[in-house]
Amino acid sequence: MIQTEALTRRFGPVTAVDAVTFQIADGEVFGLLGPNGAGKTTTLRMLAGLIGVTEGRAVVDGLDVRDPAQAAQVRARLGLLPEEPGLYPDLTVRETLDFFARLQHVPDRRRRVDDLLDRLALGERASSRVATLSKGWKQRLALARALVNEPRIVFLDEPTANLDPEASQEVRAIIRDLRDRGCTVVLNTHRLEEVERTCDRVGILRTRLLAIAEPRALRRAATDAPATIGLEHVDADLVHAVAQRLGVQPDVTEDGLVIPCTPSRPMADVVAAVVAAGGRITRAVVAESSLEDAYLEVLRDAGR
Repeated sequence: MIQTEALTRRFGPVTAVDAVTFQIADGEVFGLLGPNGAGKTTTLRMLAGLIGVTEGRAVVDGLDVRDPAQAAQVRARLGLLPEEPGLYPDLTVRETLDFFARLQHVPDRRRRVDDLLDRLALGERASSRVATLSKGWKQRLALARALVNEPRIVFLDEPTANLDPEASQEVRAIIRDLRDRGCTVVLNTHRLEEVERTCDRVGILRTRLLAIAEPRALRRAATDAPATIGLEHVDADLVHAVAQRLGVQPDVTEDGLVIPCTPSRPMADVVAAVVAAGGRITRAVVAESSLEDAYLEVLRDAGR
């Protein structure tokens, strides 16, 4: 389990991460979503014991990262993919994995390297120098390097940045495979499709933690989901009566009305108001907000 309590990091007068509290369960894929400069990378670096904690507390796999000795144990246990892969261009793919396996004192290095070459479909490039690899292959190799010590916890910082759709899809498949193998994955991203397709829960961060929930729950909580009401007949009197009852002007379509739903104006109240106004309903559908709608709404609300 990963747990933070009021985790804070300041760089001089600038607060990069402000009193962030969350828990991540074993075997969960957790996304930190936010705009550039939101504090996502700083949070990961604190959790990995790479930079100090100004205030608060962070525990990773039972180890307190504020203690230098325990932070070193955290780094030895986890797999880390930074935003910049940091690979050596003159080494081959196999040499790269063997080098990092030696650095981390991995037993039976040859077996482990062969396993990673097979698992991440790198075998055909095993003898290729890193300098000759495309961005997608480099990212796949960087992921293999992050897994060389067989970690139970993996931190991924913008794992699909600058990748084409095919390479991004391959990275998402690897993340799902990690979850299936019981790894805990923390994914930093500002790409909504990554969260939608890979994460069990997501925290929206902009220096402070603004929201935390399953992606579907965030979508449902968004307030700008429109209800489409199909009617046997629409006229001006009906539209006026509905507007009077709900306090909002409906949009009129060819065969009905479109009315925004909010927490104070749920679908049930919309339907009841239309019926009370004399409408004969043929269908009633509320559209689920997209994750983008929910994300932008959370950021807007935080800026008020």
